[in-house]
Amino acid sequence: MTITAAVLTVSDRCSRGEAQDQSGPAVAAALTEAGFEVVEIGLVPDEVEAIQKELVRFTDEQNVDLVFTTGGTGLSPRDVTPEATAAVLERETPFFPQAMLVYSLQITPNAMLSRMKAGIRGRSLILNLPGSPKAATENLAAVIDTLPHALKMLHGEGH
Repeated sequence: MTITAAVLTVSDRCSRGEAQDQSGPAVAAALTEAGFEVVEIGLVPDEVEAIQKELVRFTDEQNVDLVFTTGGTGLSPRDVTPEATAAVLERETPFFPQAMLVYSLQITPNAMLSRMKAGIRGRSLILNLPGSPKAATENLAAVIDTLPHALKMLHGEGH
């Protein structure tokens, strides 16, 4: 079974060309290495509507199995990725962020400053990751082995 994935970087600075996106490509590389097919890497500013539009496009139009966001999960007033994500979810899957938190707290106490969301939209699973390449790939590592089984369940293929 081929599992498709899309990665959406949420960053004002990268979207304005003031910085180069490093976390999106890092997450895409980790997914590819794990055997997932990355179909797109996107980039949007820290704007709720822009984030929601891309999440809906990936899930509803492209029918991507997994959608990862990176960035916009912190405490800054511009960090709105969790709110944008929650608004498009049909059902939350709260234990993905909890697993990532437990894993990340073993590395840094700053992990508790991330406000990640995860959930289901249609037949897609959406997960927020932090914005730094290191934190994003570490958080992905915490859940990556569970994703194929989660998708089988989501797609009605049983346990």
